[in-house]
Amino acid sequence: MDTLQIPVGEETFEARVAGPEDGEVVILLHGFPQTSWSWRSQLDALGAAGYRAVAPDQRGYSPGARPAEVERYAIPSLVADVIAIADAVGADRFHLVGHDWGAAVAWVTAMMHPERVKRLGILNVPHPERFARGLLLPIQLLRSWYMFFFQIPRLPEKVLVAGDFATLRHTLRNEPVRAGAFTDEDIELYVEALARPGALTAALNYYRALFRRNPLKARALLRRIEAPVMVIWGERDRYLGKELAKPDLSWVPNLRVERLPDASHFVAEDRPDEVNSLLLRFLSTPWLTSS
Repeated sequence: MDTLQIPVGEETFEARVAGPEDGEVVILLHGFPQTSWSWRSQLDALGAAGYRAVAPDQRGYSPGARPAEVERYAIPSLVADVIAIADAVGADRFHLVGHDWGAAVAWVTAMMHPERVKRLGILNVPHPERFARGLLLPIQLLRSWYMFFFQIPRLPEKVLVAGDFATLRHTLRNEPVRAGAFTDEDIELYVEALARPGALTAALNYYRALFRRNPLKARALLRRIEAPVMVIWGERDRYLGKELAKPDLSWVPNLRVERLPDASHFVAEDRPDEVNSLLLRFLSTPWLTSS
């Protein structure tokens, strides 16, 4: 696994990469509160299988791509980053895999740029239309309480920084099903990344920009995805109910859902071998039947 600096206009994204430069490109998008380090196991497995795996630190997480304005973290801007990164690594078409916020961006990238995305892998984030319906239920509103808390100016930053990021440390140590899914070294890497000037606010701006977007404009982004899609879902997710895993087939007709009952929201760390196996099979087989 190597590191790469990817210039995009006036910004520069840091990325971890693995595999031969002439391999099929797989772009992996991380979520909150993590970085490209979350894909360390998948980078190794994909690279060893001959793919060119590229995991960028996304907008706000890369020090050279950290704008201050909330509106610059809106989904269309995040999607534009994905396409620009693909262009920079010479990938006219590519496979796309995302987790958490990275999955939210990946869903919309596949909708807006069907000519670019070959196959779409999603880890523990529902299709936008399915999530919108899920938020009509009190149980999911309760699970998603933090999204509303993050709308408050400055206070969430103070809470998350308190005790040297005690909440983040507790989450990563205790939420995974597999003991030791996050090592002390892993946790320190994530804390160090968010402790950089402006990084935590940038990460929270994803949520703030989402709530500022006109719902009609957000709905207008939704399009049917014809590309093959695989959803991998850790069913012991504290934040998202397992009933949200499967989108309506009218939106995603070429779908496979793989459920991992002994995995948390952090499914790639909880069950790295199973996730690697599922991704490699998904990317290499002619097609998987819908489930």
